[in-house]
Amino acid sequence: MLHWLNRYFEEVLGSVILAIMATIAFINVLVRYFSTFSFAWSEEITTNLFVWIVLLGTACAFRDANNLAVSLFYEKLPRSLRILCYGLILLLSITFFAILTYTGVLEIIDEIEIERVSDSLELPYWVYSGAVPVFSVLIIFRILQRAVLDWKQGSI
Repeated sequence: MLHWLNRYFEEVLGSVILAIMATIAFINVLVRYFSTFSFAWSEEITTNLFVWIVLLGTACAFRDANNLAVSLFYEKLPRSLRILCYGLILLLSITFFAILTYTGVLEIIDEIEIERVSDSLELPYWVYSGAVPVFSVLIIFRILQRAVLDWKQGSI
């Protein structure tokens, strides 16, 4: 079970979220086509779930070492400079997502304090923005997981 979670968590959750988004959008199109009615909440849900999918995709990219990189120059560097570059990129990536986690938590605290709710469904807005710090922590975990794997395999 742990191996399954480690390997397929992002894909399964992302697939479920994408299926929900597609279903909501499809139903809204059908309703608009056959009537003058429209679901105002459908855009709210799909837009916010899209942010979730982007963050899950980022975690997948770091886990599988498919994140954006200029490997042409990196591979031509001597090993000592490659290790230095790898460490710098690792530090910058973790710092970025740590800051994103921190600001996401601050945003959630603000949204709870001012009792901000979404326009259409009147859900507490922290329900949507809660994904930013949670998935940012997941991304940091995946970055570190990839770094350990790269180190063990000697691919740095």
